[in-house]
Amino acid sequence: MAILAWQIRAEWLTGSGGLGADPVAEIEHRLGLWALRMLLLTLAITPLRQVTGQAVLLRFRRLLGLYAFAYASLHFSAYLVLDLRGYWTQVFEEIVKRPYITVGFAAWLLLVPLALTSTKAAMRRLGRNWGRLHLLVYATAVLAVLHFWWLVKSDIREPAMYAAILAVLLGWRLWKKLASRRTLSARRTSATG
Repeated sequence: MAILAWQIRAEWLTGSGGLGADPVAEIEHRLGLWALRMLLLTLAITPLRQVTGQAVLLRFRRLLGLYAFAYASLHFSAYLVLDLRGYWTQVFEEIVKRPYITVGFAAWLLLVPLALTSTKAAMRRLGRNWGRLHLLVYATAVLAVLHFWWLVKSDIREPAMYAAILAVLLGWRLWKKLASRRTLSARRTSATG
């Protein structure tokens, strides 16, 4: 973030901040990419904890999730301010007209309640519903990857890499859930047999 801020400052003052021929697109791309990376890092915490046995990793999950929301909000703000240049009424036309913007906006909307309920007070207030609500992170990640995939016009290697990472992270969870069900079923069978 600091590097990008420095480059934006240099671009503003001198016109040569290292942001390339289309600085607006570069700013939006970097912010969106970091939002996606933070989201995937957030999802990677649980498998890393399970593999390493280091429960301390869970301390970082909320922070990484909030970073993902911050970057996604900056990405969306950059689109509104730099791309639409204050014609914010057009945003709804763009959301309807362009599917990649539709799914990106939906991903950001799903992040809003996750960020708003990330406090310990919200966890206590929502109880079990907090965990159910935070399952939205999976849909958010799928929509974010889809947003990136549809945004790219020709070379899909980078979005494909993020899609593969997401598939591994979601596949891990599915595998663990199925394994735990099999274990539970085997225990029930041995207890009744």
